[in-house]
Amino acid sequence: MSKVTPVFGLIDCNSFYASCERVFRPDLAKVPIVVLSNNDGCVIARSYDAKPFVKMGEPYFQIKQKLRKHGIVAFSSNYALYGDISERVMSLIESLVPAIEVYSIDEAFAVLTGIGGRDALGRKIRSHVLRCTGIPVGVGIAHTKTLAKLANHTAKRLQLQTGGVVDICDPFKRDWVLRNTDVCEVWGVGRKMKLHLDAMNIKTAMDLAKADPWMLRKKFSVVIEKTARELAGMPCLELDEPDPPKQEICCSRMFGKRLTELAPIKEAVATYMMRASEKLRAQKSLCKKIRVSIRTGMFNPEEAKYGNGVLISLPYPTDDVRLLTQAAVAALDRVFQPGFKYSKAEVMLLNLCQPGEYTDDLFDKSQPPEATRVMTVMDQINERWGRGTLRSASMPVDPGWGMRREMMSRSYTTKLDQLWSVGCN
Repeated sequence: MSKVTPVFGLIDCNSFYASCERVFRPDLAKVPIVVLSNNDGCVIARSYDAKPFVKMGEPYFQIKQKLRKHGIVAFSSNYALYGDISERVMSLIESLVPAIEVYSIDEAFAVLTGIGGRDALGRKIRSHVLRCTGIPVGVGIAHTKTLAKLANHTAKRLQLQTGGVVDICDPFKRDWVLRNTDVCEVWGVGRKMKLHLDAMNIKTAMDLAKADPWMLRKKFSVVIEKTARELAGMPCLELDEPDPPKQEICCSRMFGKRLTELAPIKEAVATYMMRASEKLRAQKSLCKKIRVSIRTGMFNPEEAKYGNGVLISLPYPTDDVRLLTQAAVAALDRVFQPGFKYSKAEVMLLNLCQPGEYTDDLFDKSQPPEATRVMTVMDQINERWGRGTLRSASMPVDPGWGMRREMMSRSYTTKLDQLWSVGCN
């Protein structure tokens, strides 16, 4: 019995962060957009029409004049909005295909093996997501995940000709794409690898597909060997299973301004611990140790430098944010030193385990059942009514140290008081 050749689809949102901003701002449909990193630091996303004028990673303070000159609108990052729209997009894709692997916030692989009319299905996915969320996507279809990535890149590059969907399961179409794609556009080939490949006269995706995979493995790594084999049509990468629970969970942020007092730093650590504990409970883990650290800015030569952290063992494995916050906030008294301007705090949950994985000692404490019930109710309320509806008393409502996001859009889908409204005159 012959083995069925797999077929993968890659559905990737076009300029995702910028597209999210345009969904609720139709007046910006033809206006170039950039989205900035935390504290409005540098450019992390660009709409297609902004790319000719702005490079990824450019510091915002250096390009303000250029943005004004070209009529480019800048937004602070609104991760709550982007995350919510991403979940909606992925749910829609999942409803139309047998199985998906969410690869990142804006793209997912889909299994299309044995499905007929793949081009029509790709266009259905594209139109369904656009109609239900307002987010444009590209769809690439091929016999391997690497080729599907390449097909998706081609769908976006030649959107007017392809309609945003490219199927290269046919060898003739596959070879055309390989010949007309620079090797640097291949999934997993970075800037340094391109320099090495150029020196070997491997300049296009077709050159890499025809290269000796064993030679590539010996000279570079098994990763580049698999990439070459996938480009040649040999599947080496399957749809990934769900990730196992993380062994560490970290939550850290830069403050919106330098902090010199202990009280606001404690508020920040309590806020970060709230988020970290949500992630902990989401993967149904318990935490045995935590690490809390703070530091000053590292790049201003006029500021004194200091950084320190402390490791705390908890009385028992727990996911109770009250106990975690109490331990983390108390630990700050041991590392805080007056006279410094602090720029960042970090909390890490360590020695994670699943309930039942640790050995209970007859005389050791364990998390009380009522604490587990309280955490369950809190998560249910926050999931229904929005994050932060119930929170630790140590968390401020409107922190003065929060991230600087002066150009952030409204949370149209995640806060009741900021829902999109339509008025009638």
